[in-house]
Amino acid sequence: MALRKIRTEGDDCLRLQCKPVKEINNNIRMLIDDMFDTMYEANGVGLAAPQIGIVKQIVVIDDYEGNVFALINPKLEQIGDEMQTSTEGCLSLPGYSGNVQRPKKVRVTALNEDGDEIEIIAEDMLAVIFCHEIDHLSGVLYKDKAENYGKIESQEG
Repeated sequence: MALRKIRTEGDDCLRLQCKPVKEINNNIRMLIDDMFDTMYEANGVGLAAPQIGIVKQIVVIDDYEGNVFALINPKLEQIGDEMQTSTEGCLSLPGYSGNVQRPKKVRVTALNEDGDEIEIIAEDMLAVIFCHEIDHLSGVLYKDKAENYGKIESQEG
């Protein structure tokens, strides 16, 4: 397992359409392990493969409430019409935040690291995390959808 460099705004990788994973093998599993290690080292709740320069449809998430996910080729679908607004940040946009409107409830289907199909129903903050990370796979950053996007003011002093 290794830490990977997190790509930041301006890196072309963050704006590319990611390719589906065709075969889940040991290299993909090692990549997922590296993604978790990198995410934890950076104190993140999610990380998408393009954030470390890999243009594949892979996302890892830990909501720190007992839910840990490795998603390969995820598809997201909104459930119902209810929306929510939350303040988001991103490991690829350090020092910035913005308010983003997202679905309150979503269904995610994907493959896990064993190649099994999984389905997750997520609500509230977990739904926000899924939407944010899966957007990365289409080259979309949260700032593209944000209101009041800007530098986080220091709380010191």
